[in-house]
Amino acid sequence: MAFSTPAAAADFNPADTSVQMFRWKWNDIARECTNWLGPQGYGAVQISPPHASRKLDFWYDVYQAVNYTRLDSRMGTEAELQAMINTCHAAKVRIYADVVVNQMADGAGTGTATDGSSWNAATQSYPHFSAPDFHAACVIQGGDYSLADRTKVTSCRLNNLPDLNTGASYVQGQIRNYLNKLVAMGVDGVRLDAAKHMAPGDIAGFLNGVSRTTKAGEPLWFTQEVIPDSGVKANAYLATGSVNEFHYVYAMKEMFQNVNGAAIADLPRFMGSPGAGWGGTWGFIPSDKATVFINNWDSERGEHAPSSLVASNFTGVPNDTQGTKRYQLANVLMLAWPYGAAQVHSGFRFTRNEQPPPAASPFDANGKPLINQAWDFIHRWPEISNMVGFRAATSGQGVDNFVTGTRNQIAFSRGNKGFVAINNDPATWTTTHATGLPPGTYCNVINGQLNAAKTGCSGDAVVVPANGVIKFTLGSVNGATVPALALHANQKVGASTSRSTNGAN
Repeated sequence: MAFSTPAAAADFNPADTSVQMFRWKWNDIARECTNWLGPQGYGAVQISPPHASRKLDFWYDVYQAVNYTRLDSRMGTEAELQAMINTCHAAKVRIYADVVVNQMADGAGTGTATDGSSWNAATQSYPHFSAPDFHAACVIQGGDYSLADRTKVTSCRLNNLPDLNTGASYVQGQIRNYLNKLVAMGVDGVRLDAAKHMAPGDIAGFLNGVSRTTKAGEPLWFTQEVIPDSGVKANAYLATGSVNEFHYVYAMKEMFQNVNGAAIADLPRFMGSPGAGWGGTWGFIPSDKATVFINNWDSERGEHAPSSLVASNFTGVPNDTQGTKRYQLANVLMLAWPYGAAQVHSGFRFTRNEQPPPAASPFDANGKPLINQAWDFIHRWPEISNMVGFRAATSGQGVDNFVTGTRNQIAFSRGNKGFVAINNDPATWTTTHATGLPPGTYCNVINGQLNAAKTGCSGDAVVVPANGVIKFTLGSVNGATVPALALHANQKVGASTSRSTNGAN
């Protein structure tokens, strides 16, 4: 097959923000890269696992791998994957692949995997793997997640799925071949699923020999799923790449839902800050090693959902306007606060935890997006999508002028490049605040952007006087609009737009 012509790193959007396009098909992602993600400034798309997998009527069947050498998946064929990579690169968007190499599919089938492969979990027979390539059959129990039983977590079966011996040289070679194939196709980054169920030394072993430079000439982005517990901490995995910082997910929920008396005013104390260093009372890992998100496909479902904020009226619970506002505000804060590599999540609506993705395309017959219907299109919600440009414009700037109203109301500036205010309170907030911005008229990107001529805003406009101090009012979190204000240098009426050249974390 023909591989993609290398894109140049300078041609990509700034890598400050990526989007998880959960279970989107390759052809639909390609269309969205061209029509929205590229023009809106998203730096990358994280795609669902592209390998051949077991066919089940559940969302998680793509996490039951059958054949790594074949990239015919639930999301499309290998040719469609390659075409999507090429198209997204042309739209200035990188591709990050979610990769599953810890376990293989349960059950058995003859020609029933997405590529037609056969397998048998009972005999541990798969294309390119056989019984000697697996750990002994034992199942991880709830009590095993302790320092004393660490080897059970890395050697026993997660959800009873046959566990590959990722320390064995042959297995490492197969994983290495898979990763190098993705990089050769033009994949720009990798998320390693279930990393905490592999010993850090095993990960280092199969990465040895993987090309760590993309075809565009950038460092290969590599992040690892390490959900913290009593037996494993994220720090153990920092030598091989960045880590999904789940403390961030939990802290955001506590702050926005006022769990245990927490509030968004606790942000600097919980997390730390650029000037004071990261860590805080939650023990966050360094910013350059963290991948952060408000939720992902796992955390919005089942047993994980109580630990994270979710777009509540899209997950089968009664419509909760206040809950949805808090979810929107949390994403605004994530994209405004300079910590980690930020990922927006975009998936599909569901009424039961196991529900598979919709069969229908996210687009109608004319290519029009069907927003908030079967697919939620969170990456297009204006208060989230418009903050992608805010994050890029304020990259490298510190946090200044941090103030609170009530403990559910905060405002701060990002050097002289941006200003944001958030009201997570049932009461309206009227205050006067220093923005740090040069004088001029700015678009509030929570509800609009500059027009093409840069002569006005499609939403609210805010005039910043010579002293940089403005008076503003934000409505209640119970209201009809998203109670936030966000201004940045690239959304100044009449000003030229500068482009960040920052690379991936």
